Amino acid sequence: MIILDKISKAFGQQRVVSDATTDFEKGKVTAVIGPNGAGKSTLLSMATRLVSPDSGTVVIDGKAISDWNTAELAKSLAVLRQANSMTMRFTIRELVAFGRFPYSKGNLTAADNEAIDQAIHYLDLAELQHRYLDELSGGQRQLAFIAMVIAQDTDYVFLDEPLNNLDIRHSLSIMKTVQRLAHEMGKAVIVVIHDINFAACYADHIIAMKKGCIVANATVNDVIQADVLEDIYDTPFNIVEANGKRMCLYY
Repeated sequence: MIILDKISKAFGQQRVVSDATTDFEKGKVTAVIGPNGAGKSTLLSMATRLVSPDSGTVVIDGKAISDWNTAELAKSLAVLRQANSMTMRFTIRELVAFGRFPYSKGNLTAADNEAIDQAIHYLDLAELQHRYLDELSGGQRQLAFIAMVIAQDTDYVFLDEPLNNLDIRHSLSIMKTVQRLAHEMGKAVIVVIHDINFAACYADHIIAMKKGCIVANATVNDVIQADVLEDIYDTPFNIVEANGKRMCLYY
């Protein structure tokens, strides 16, 4: 489990996260929602040591994140940021191989190649694995980056807005993969997401942020309520049910 205890962060005079306390459990998908500028990405950055909190603590499996060796931390958690661009030309397989760097430092072993094969097949990318990234659609590229994260074989997976600029089919594919990573492989998957309905359908737990604060931290049914969402987004919501899931209508 990862535990965040009263973590805060300011950039200059602007505090972007204030006294945030929560935890991330293995075997669950946790969606982080909220309006733009709420502090969602900064929260993830502090949880993964990309940014140091000004105050508060982050503990991974009972050990303060500051005490983790960088190489060992990379075997425990993986992060996929919003902007994923490559300055060099790589195939899908070459990209996925980067996920094994914490283990082999670039000298791939038979075990590394097996992990790469498993990640590629898990996302049905076998037929595309020798295609270059710049030859793929946005959705295919995003799946390739997620395959890299799978190959890294960590207990904790952080995805920062993985659905940006994707069509419905590829968004569905990625969210189904996110759910499988948690429910089939036992990983803790934390995903920052703007589409509330995808969070409602595929998450087990939702953290909602507003103005740097965690304002809701509960099960999907407890957060997907008209009054709760209206307080978060300052927008009217209508909640309906479809196939046993709560869905949000806003217009």
